[in-house]
Amino acid sequence: MTTVKVKKLREDAKLPSYGTACAAGADLYACLDTQNIAVAPGETVFVHTGLSLEIPDGLVGLVYARSGLASKRGLAPANKVGVVDSDYRGEIIVSLHNHSLSPQTIEDGERVAQIVFTPYVAAVFEETDRLGQTSRGEGGFGSTGAK
Repeated sequence: MTTVKVKKLREDAKLPSYGTACAAGADLYACLDTQNIAVAPGETVFVHTGLSLEIPDGLVGLVYARSGLASKRGLAPANKVGVVDSDYRGEIIVSLHNHSLSPQTIEDGERVAQIVFTPYVAAVFEETDRLGQTSRGEGGFGSTGAK
């Protein structure tokens, strides 16, 4: 287990929590100034969590959709996967998009996304005129399934 320090920016903010002992993602909860937020079809809203995190160096927090919210109500992060770097100390805000054809409502305290902590590797970029050859080569979108 890794310790992630959490600062509540609002007294009523809820700490992230895991739904089960083996869950990879910890739920993030809406912390709203009003009772709820209306999200029209095709609209994106910013949902505050009222929390900031101190993610340990060498880890990144990746903010993903909650499967039930995305598949049943069409609500998922607008940027698909949010990236929270270890040096960021601001509030965690979920950019939530309504992909459905129906208006949706986000309620205060509702689970709106999940955060997964994972190690990353920082790359050193070296310019070159040649790249190593592979059997795939320059085959792009759908090329590995082509017959």
